[in-house]
Amino acid sequence: MSKNIIICGVGGQGTVLAAKVLSQAAISKGERVLSAETIGMAQRGGSVVSHVRIGSDVFSPLVPQGQADVLIAFEAAEAVRNIDYLKQGGTVIVNKKVVQPVTASLSGKSFDEGEMISYLEKVAARVIAVDTDEACRELGSSKVVNMVLLGAASRSGLIDKEEVKNAIRELVKPDFYELNVKAIDWV
Repeated sequence: MSKNIIICGVGGQGTVLAAKVLSQAAISKGERVLSAETIGMAQRGGSVVSHVRIGSDVFSPLVPQGQADVLIAFEAAEAVRNIDYLKQGGTVIVNKKVVQPVTASLSGKSFDEGEMISYLEKVAARVIAVDTDEACRELGSSKVVNMVLLGAASRSGLIDKEEVKNAIRELVKPDFYELNVKAIDWV
């Protein structure tokens, strides 16, 4: 049986590393993994979407709309933009924080995190909203949002925490391993 995961956010949040960690964790268990990123204008704060598909019956790296078991969103607006990927009964792990797009800031409009989380709760079977700002303050680094969200996914039973920690050991520089593990354990 396959597992389909969408990871979305904006450039610089660590979505690609999170996808690599999930992929490596599955590969280490001997599972087949296909993944892909749609990056766009990521260097300018644009959308980033990573697809991770795990299982012997997976033949394409892109998750079809309506087939994601879990949507891990590093930013609430990106969760709303990508909700069509989530399958009926799927889970959303979402950062409560909203990153205001430049176009919204220039026009004087703003995105409301409460409205977005409320919308997600109406359309998804399960929503886990995480205050990553609090986590980053407690951990002393703003660069671990990705691992905090993977930690939330592991705590919810969607991914195995120990496998993720082993993948982090393989993919992250040794100087940053402990901080990333603390972020996984924070939730």
